[in-house]
Amino acid sequence: MISKMRGQLVSIPNWIYWFFLIGFGLCIVIFNDLFGESEVFGFVAFFYFLTVFFLFFRWFFRQIKIIISLKQEKAKTELLHLQSQVNPHFFFNMLNNLYGLVDKDAEKAKNLILKLSDLMRYSIYEGEKETVTLKEEITYLENYIALHKLRYHKKIDIHFHVDVDEKTYKILPLLFIILLENAFKHGVENLTKDAFVSINLIAKNNTITFEIKNNFDVEIQSEKQGIGLKNLKRRLALKYPQKHSFKTTIKENMYTSKLELKL
Repeated sequence: MISKMRGQLVSIPNWIYWFFLIGFGLCIVIFNDLFGESEVFGFVAFFYFLTVFFLFFRWFFRQIKIIISLKQEKAKTELLHLQSQVNPHFFFNMLNNLYGLVDKDAEKAKNLILKLSDLMRYSIYEGEKETVTLKEEITYLENYIALHKLRYHKKIDIHFHVDVDEKTYKILPLLFIILLENAFKHGVENLTKDAFVSINLIAKNNTITFEIKNNFDVEIQSEKQGIGLKNLKRRLALKYPQKHSFKTTIKENMYTSKLELKL
């Protein structure tokens, strides 16, 4: 019976509520001079204005809640859009490299395509998620490094040091790949010898530190910041506001990127 009555009340249009409140308020104003000294009238008027006050603030806080919800939804949509941009940016570069290798070494090109398909599978399916485990990201980076070792004919000195106390930490997918890709693209790619990349990943006490160093050819250094770094900075600002630090430094022919996340 009670639930039936509630259902009937809910089904009443909002304009009827407001019409009643406004009409009742006008009646109080009109009859104030006539019944203003009555205790009953005073109690009814007090209860009316208390109700209006309560309804106004309930409406006000609902509007604030809606605005916050819309902002969060907008940020989430932008974040997903930025994550979707990582995949084409990365694979566009790799496919260009494979194109030149097909005629030179078909067998190696086939192996590279298989490894690339594994990376693409991760990027497509895991890259759409809000978070992935740190273990999954580490595996992805290891596969990326293995892909590049197969691809190059020159010797590359690569060190990937991992010191993690908990690999189940949840982070944004494809977060570190931009920095690793840049190390190869702007460093290893342009050096004919003595190319090296040093990567340190430390995760302890809910803090993740990712630092990568690579040497580069100072004569062809680019001053323009690529779309990948801009993308990364925006994703960090959206997902980890006030909970991250990111900086890059250049010293002689050494480029260093350091990202720290507070989980």
